[in-house]
Amino acid sequence: MDQVLTQQEIDSLLNAMDNGEIVEEEIEKEEELKVKSYDFRRPTKLSKEYVNTLHMIFEDFSKVSSNVLSTLLRSNINFNLASIEQVSYDEFIHSVPRFTLLGLFHSDPLKGIQILEINPQLCTVIVELLCGGVGVGKQDNLSVKGRDSFTDIELTLLKEIVIEMTKIYENVWNDIIELQTEFDELDSNPQLLQNMSPNEPVVMITFTVRIGEVDSFINICVPYVFFEGLTDKLSFHNWFDSNQEYSANDERKLKESLNNIALDLQVVLGESELELSNFLHLEPGDILKLDSKINEPLDSYVEGSPYYSVKLGKKNNQIAVELIDKSEGETQ
Repeated sequence: MDQVLTQQEIDSLLNAMDNGEIVEEEIEKEEELKVKSYDFRRPTKLSKEYVNTLHMIFEDFSKVSSNVLSTLLRSNINFNLASIEQVSYDEFIHSVPRFTLLGLFHSDPLKGIQILEINPQLCTVIVELLCGGVGVGKQDNLSVKGRDSFTDIELTLLKEIVIEMTKIYENVWNDIIELQTEFDELDSNPQLLQNMSPNEPVVMITFTVRIGEVDSFINICVPYVFFEGLTDKLSFHNWFDSNQEYSANDERKLKESLNNIALDLQVVLGESELELSNFLHLEPGDILKLDSKINEPLDSYVEGSPYYSVKLGKKNNQIAVELIDKSEGETQ
């Protein structure tokens, strides 16, 4: 309830307006500033706090995607989060090209179908790199005019990329909820998709992707029903709760993730110095004299760091080494 002014306060205001101390126009402007427009066709379902949490989640998605795609395509991929918008499904459909790559997937136990949209020009570069090419040098060299579908070979190659990105999508949500993300299908015509009603609210996450000199976009469309029952977990307080218990399942998953990391293991048999003229005339069958003896322990290195002293030998007719003792100094 608004505060009721006394007669003395009313008289003071009237006198101030008569003397010019208070201008009526300024009062009206202040009232106008308090009024904010609201578009009922684009209702804001998620609060600013929840959107900030989504920014953190999909920043992780962009970083992991950069590393994974760079490895798969053997090229430097720059993957960045551009924006997160709350729009209608119809607006999302009209914001993407008529011919594009659409990867549909779902994430149990949450509801709704999520859509990964990859720009067709970017698809062209990806296929080129997966087939052993060097990619396209300039944006002007890319053209998909006159096309309305991908070939079977292109779809097979692009499907693997979409599946890898759905796995990344599943992993970046692990701090909030455990998802079982499953790939459903690929499509190339967004106008024919009927999995949501046009007015259904969705969250559209846009990423900028740069490969060489080519700049493009990738979009993820997540329906609002995906967030139902999840919004309380999107708050910073719950996400960074230090009282969460560390389970044996978390330890098992951590060990499984670490076990899949590839490490470079090297064993140095010895060193030798050669003049350049002798090096240039080396041929198969030539013998090099090393500075180490056969019965002396050798040094092994993991990712360039000393690890174990080893003994050279054979096992099953293959050259092998036996670990003897940890090397002195820094070890991994």
